[in-house]
Amino acid sequence: MIEDAWARASIGTNRPGVAYMTLRNTGTDPVTLVGLETPLAMMPDIHETTTDSNGVSSMGPVGEINISPGESVSLEPGGMHAMLMRLQAKMIEGETFQLTLNFADGGTLTVDVPIFGIAALGPEG
Repeated sequence: MIEDAWARASIGTNRPGVAYMTLRNTGTDPVTLVGLETPLAMMPDIHETTTDSNGVSSMGPVGEINISPGESVSLEPGGMHAMLMRLQAKMIEGETFQLTLNFADGGTLTVDVPIFGIAALGPEG
């Protein structure tokens, strides 16, 4: 189950976009998110922002996300997020786009992601 999906408007297409959401496993078996697809970006991926002991932040790909039964994982600012690289169109406030989540068992889940303002802090705008 996907909850509270949202994205920020982009400056243009030359910079990556980003999307956030909560992934909740309501089933009885573990699930593993292995990839993303969207017509909006040629290279969607899950990334994570980390900060070291000196306060220096860096970001890189996560790979797979394992979610145990009854657990949830948040993709949120300052943590894991859907990085939308090589945008095919500008992300415009008030519009939506489809994002498909691909799981290790071959299952997929598609969500309509609303786009909020460039300074939005959450799905409430």
